[in-house]
Amino acid sequence: MAETENKKTILADLIPYIVMGVFLLLVQIISVMLAQPMIDEGMQFTEDPDSVWNSIYYIGLILGFTLLILYAFKKNIKWFIHGFILFAVVATLYYVFLAIFAIFMGETASIILTLVLSLALTVLLYRFPEWYVIDIIGILIGAGVTAIIGISFGVMPTLILLILLAVYDAISVYQTKHMLALAEGVMDMKVPILFVIPNHLDFSFREYKYEKDAKREAFFMGLGDAIMPTILVVSANVFITEGYMNLPLLGLLNMPALGAALGTIVGFAALMALVARGNPQAGLPFLNTGAILGYVAGCLAAGVSII
Repeated sequence: MAETENKKTILADLIPYIVMGVFLLLVQIISVMLAQPMIDEGMQFTEDPDSVWNSIYYIGLILGFTLLILYAFKKNIKWFIHGFILFAVVATLYYVFLAIFAIFMGETASIILTLVLSLALTVLLYRFPEWYVIDIIGILIGAGVTAIIGISFGVMPTLILLILLAVYDAISVYQTKHMLALAEGVMDMKVPILFVIPNHLDFSFREYKYEKDAKREAFFMGLGDAIMPTILVVSANVFITEGYMNLPLLGLLNMPALGAALGTIVGFAALMALVARGNPQAGLPFLNTGAILGYVAGCLAAGVSII
């Protein structure tokens, strides 16, 4: 009896980590499925996807937005950042739903339905930011952002981007620690830039207030931890034209992209093993490294060039 109870306790402890892994997998699957419809709708935002300057510009945007958020927290103008994020939510949902609906219906009908659904979900998020609303919208946004960047960045700019972001994430968590302060402040906004996995179903994210030494009621994973490594999955599948396989649901997926996806999951497992010890960890050094190594392994298995 004691052994059975112990197994149940271990399984219960593992559930939040398993759910986070499922969220990561969903972002991977949906972003790969969105890639071609978004290409068909002309949603790439760069004219030269192979330019390494794309990575530099993107890093600059991340640093600039981080500084803006920290400044807003210091000056107590969170409402500005909150409004900006909500605008980004409705805009991203618009691109996601437009790419989907354009497959099944005409331009006018798809635009109207997209606008209605995107605005309705954003209003729901603003009025009722419960954890399951945050997570569902977060998966859609994560997949949408990943697909848009993945179809816009070639493999080389993506590899550079992932390396730079892994270094930045490590510095911001372990050295300057501003990423931890950023995460704490963002939790109060109740917006989908992180995944929320509660320890019990009675948990309410709407009423949740972060307290450093309080008992853990939920697990959190930044949305960027799902987005960044998966950009390589999408980019490899779009810009490498060899080594394709036909997979259920995903359709055509090449070996380098599959390797990047599997490598991300391995990196995630290593990350969760450390997180389980109770200390916050920088996710991207593990996830991006896993994605890159998996990509390299996939290229070697398919006999295609790494770069």
